[in-house]
Amino acid sequence: MVRKHLGEFCKYTSLNVLGMIGLSCYILADTFFVANGTGSNGLAALNIAIPAFSLIQGTGLMLGIGGATKYSIAKNQGLKEESNKAFTHSLYLGAIFAAAYMLMGIFLSSPISTLLGANNDTFEMCKNYLQILMTFAPAFIANNIILAFVRNDGAPQLSMAAMISGSIFNIVFDYIFIYPMRMGIFGAALATGFSPAVSLLILSIFFIKKHNNFKPIKCKFSLKFSLKIMSVGIPSLVTEISSGIVIFVFNIIMLQLLGNIGVAAYGIIANISIVVISIFTGVSQGIQPLISRYYGLNDKKTIKITLKYALITSIIIAIVVYGCLLLFSNPIVSAFNSENNSSLQVAAINGLKIYFTGIFFAGLNIILATYFAATDKAKPAGTISILRGFIVILPLAILLANLFGINGLWISFPLAEFIVSIISFIILSIQRKR
Repeated sequence: MVRKHLGEFCKYTSLNVLGMIGLSCYILADTFFVANGTGSNGLAALNIAIPAFSLIQGTGLMLGIGGATKYSIAKNQGLKEESNKAFTHSLYLGAIFAAAYMLMGIFLSSPISTLLGANNDTFEMCKNYLQILMTFAPAFIANNIILAFVRNDGAPQLSMAAMISGSIFNIVFDYIFIYPMRMGIFGAALATGFSPAVSLLILSIFFIKKHNNFKPIKCKFSLKFSLKIMSVGIPSLVTEISSGIVIFVFNIIMLQLLGNIGVAAYGIIANISIVVISIFTGVSQGIQPLISRYYGLNDKKTIKITLKYALITSIIIAIVVYGCLLLFSNPIVSAFNSENNSSLQVAAINGLKIYFTGIFFAGLNIILATYFAATDKAKPAGTISILRGFIVILPLAILLANLFGINGLWISFPLAEFIVSIISFIILSIQRKR
């Protein structure tokens, strides 16, 4: 029995880790090609625009994970209509948010660029990138919703294939649009925008072959039910949004400390961080369908075993990833430093070594937040996510940057994750006693 659970855990988590790495490479590919095609100003502009991408992705993940969790629990309790209602409401909400983001991208990209911190050197590139990216919001949101439901419907392999296919498309067309076609950052945004459409095409196989156990049904829109979906998905939203907000705050501080070079240096760290955090998100999304299923079946023992596997996996991944970042810090940073700027190289390498000590605690926090969400405990899940996303790190970043300069800013991330991890395990202990 233990071997069966371990095999299922390895299958779901490995496939989701690979898929999430592929999904996170949307922006990483943009970063690499923009950095080499347009230099440090293009890299800074892209980093300034990332919070908007985080918001769109986070919304899709909130609706996808929230709706799919409700679907999985209802399905395993034999509530067919309730499970389809979860899918239908996820689509309703996705359409509302997507329309809002599209309109913002078309009409408000200039003020949004200014609000995010773009200056004379970066404004036009940032505006162009945002305009295209936000216009494709429907594709990003729909992709995240369908991915989550397909994964919870027992097809993690197809979800992985879809995410990786979208990422490969993005990488190939980033190169084509930026180099042979000389479209600059506009081309990078275009390639990224079309990528979720490719993923959706792959996912359509699931419906064409009629493997799906969920479908949209005719039902009245319920605000109460919609809020339940969003409350369960809040940790996913906060995880993504917090990345964007932290990037925004760090960018403002970096502009004061080192100017555009500082923003570019942090841009390298932030984009590598998106990929690294996606690995832990992959583990958490891998256990979510399993824990939600066992919760629906009231199998508390297997839930506990699955959580234990996930936490151990998180620590092992952190050791391996941090070791690789230490060993290869110079070539990693050099790959994004096309102008061979020595100030950028030194700042980014130093930041990489300090900042990424936080992944040992970040992985644990992400997994525990997902565990609570998967067992329909929205409050502790949301508490952990909000603490690590806003409440702890932002005051620390401002305080430590004022006290210790750029090194203080780098230290704020690992210190914040460490503090939240202590709180997370206290919450876990309290919940288990109940």
